[in-house]
Amino acid sequence: MKPRDVLLGVMLAGVLVPVAQAQDEGQGPLRFSPAAGVQVTAEVQEDGMLAVLLQPAGKRQHLPGAPDADGNSRLSAEDLDFDGHPELVARAAVGMVNEAVAVYRFDVGSGEFRALKAVTHGHDQCGELMGLTADAATRTLTASCRSGPMWYTDVYRFNGPQLYLYRGENVLMLGDTLNQALRWEETGNQGPLAVWRTYDPAGKVLESAIGDGLGAPASSAPLRGLDATVVPARLFLFDRPGASSTKRYLVQGDQVEMLDEQDGWVKLRYRTPKQGAIEGWINVND
Repeated sequence: MKPRDVLLGVMLAGVLVPVAQAQDEGQGPLRFSPAAGVQVTAEVQEDGMLAVLLQPAGKRQHLPGAPDADGNSRLSAEDLDFDGHPELVARAAVGMVNEAVAVYRFDVGSGEFRALKAVTHGHDQCGELMGLTADAATRTLTASCRSGPMWYTDVYRFNGPQLYLYRGENVLMLGDTLNQALRWEETGNQGPLAVWRTYDPAGKVLESAIGDGLGAPASSAPLRGLDATVVPARLFLFDRPGASSTKRYLVQGDQVEMLDEQDGWVKLRYRTPKQGAIEGWINVND
């Protein structure tokens, strides 16, 4: 599923973490130090596995790589957990546009490498740490992948030693029904609408906003939904998805911010001069 083209360069903000050392394909093993007093030699074997030698202990490990169709991987040493020490990283092209990535962190206690896995609570889109980039300024890792015509983005952060999904997206599948209720400004570079959500380490949603599915919001900034204008003469505003009655409604021309979607119900925020921000849900299916 889900290397990145020019579009990804537009989507991601921040400074990428520099590679400590990279192995050119066919140019021999990768050598680097993952911790004080430890030297590593890593090489891709014919079966795609990684042969790793750790000195001075003399310990050997055979780790799954990220091989392409020919069993090749590119190895690098990159500081992906922002602790000042590089991780062992294997990358390989998958299909025409995606990139498989395997990351191994050195564990001082055991003296071995262990695979970096993320807790996602099922909210991720790419399934793995594909097309991985690091942003030192925001201390985030971003995975990217393409499925069909759509690019997807998963943003990760560390909670102590644990990597977790910090921000992700769900593309809206509402067809033209949303256009009958709301009108928003579209640009030539804009992709389909998506709900962007920020999560805490336990998977709880902290905020949400509807925006461009191809324009990942800045990791360091709060989410901000697209502004829209109410189209019909009256647009009923409900307290929750599935509610059957309400006395509240918006009128044609009202300006709202699009926040979330659930089963064909869209959450809006309407700001009033007297009452401040009012939030509610509209039934786009009706």
